[in-house]
Amino acid sequence: MKNISLNIDKVTGFVTKEQIVAFKPQVEAAQKALEEGTLPGNDFLGWLHLPSSITKEFINELKSAADTLRQHCEVVVVAGIGGSYLGARAVIEALSNNFAALLESNGPRIVFAGHNISEDYLSELTAYLKGKKFGVINISKSGTTTETALAFRLLKKQCEEQWGKEMASKVIVAITDAVKGAARVTADKEGYKSFIIPDNVGGRFSVLTPVGLLPIAVAGYDIEALVNGALQMEKDCSPAVPFEENIAAVYAATRNALYASGKKIEILVNYQPKLHFTSEWWKQLYGESEGKDQKGIFPASVDFSTDLHSMGQWIQEGERTIFETVLSVETTNSSLLVPSDEENLDGLNFLAGKHVDEVNKMAELGTQLAHVDGGVPNIRISIPVLNEYYIGQLIYFFEIACGISGYVLGVNPFNQPGVEAYKKNMFALLDKPGYEEESKAIRARL
Repeated sequence: MKNISLNIDKVTGFVTKEQIVAFKPQVEAAQKALEEGTLPGNDFLGWLHLPSSITKEFINELKSAADTLRQHCEVVVVAGIGGSYLGARAVIEALSNNFAALLESNGPRIVFAGHNISEDYLSELTAYLKGKKFGVINISKSGTTTETALAFRLLKKQCEEQWGKEMASKVIVAITDAVKGAARVTADKEGYKSFIIPDNVGGRFSVLTPVGLLPIAVAGYDIEALVNGALQMEKDCSPAVPFEENIAAVYAATRNALYASGKKIEILVNYQPKLHFTSEWWKQLYGESEGKDQKGIFPASVDFSTDLHSMGQWIQEGERTIFETVLSVETTNSSLLVPSDEENLDGLNFLAGKHVDEVNKMAELGTQLAHVDGGVPNIRISIPVLNEYYIGQLIYFFEIACGISGYVLGVNPFNQPGVEAYKKNMFALLDKPGYEEESKAIRARL
């Protein structure tokens, strides 16, 4: 079976192979530090060998919980923010029909909440759920993260009103801490089925824990194949694999070489709308892992060819501080030919008989050549086809490369101290108990 692959040929006109290989000692030191847990963040390395630690019994337990929700619910709301929802959403949308929301389905519709504080969003969600049989997967380690806790408070109340407390307790699942926190207390008190967020796995690395696996299973996708894909990549990106053959090591070295040469922005590109939320997950993974100590490549993303008609000009001729990493899907799951038209008013008969995907591929190739000619280095990650196995490979590849790259950069890739700054200000402005002094200081600045 094929694997995802990496091509850096369109980078070597900007940094040499020697400059990339020069990072090999640092990459190997980072790999060693990850394996031995010798650098800061070593208490959050539970994701490193997660694929190989997941048992068949655990997969079956997740499937059983998913089956309960699939049997009873028309809609399942996944409540979480950041890593507590982006990974699941990325996988679900990568595997779903683009128009799933408009189609009849054999299983529940998956919707998301707890990732914003929009009154319109939550009001419209509760209106949508009115009269529907819905369940909730509440994902929160503490149970007090404002966005998720607020959404869950509303959803819990509505679920109990529509189902009754007894039945609501069967269709609300908690994914939370093993022993502490508000979400754990609520789960135990209400008798919810619960799964544990491991203490040593941070949110942005949690896709292969129940945080990601349960919602993906509820959506009807094969989580065993997803884990098997990640397991293959765990093997292929291990420190035992030589640097030149280890795509995660080469990716980490290449992006650090580009960063050292002045390329400060990495743009993740896709030509498949289904991969939009894969980019959103990737942005959190790399932004939150590397953006600290006044360092870090800025992660951005575009959906091509759509964004070629908006961002294409800047990428082609703007400041030359960027490089692109392109997610290229080799084979589609569909077959659609361009028809011939007798009048040919649009001038597209030269495409007649070609697959639409061939047109898309030529747009991809033409864009790559134009951007490289315009001074933009181009990394290409090839995905054989969008299915659970290869998405699992992609997830683990990006995770392990992120850990390596962060250590090469000289930061702790597994903390996020800067995330707390806005929360303190928000709590003070909302007059949360215990924030009286901060409130006075902040209001004096307004």
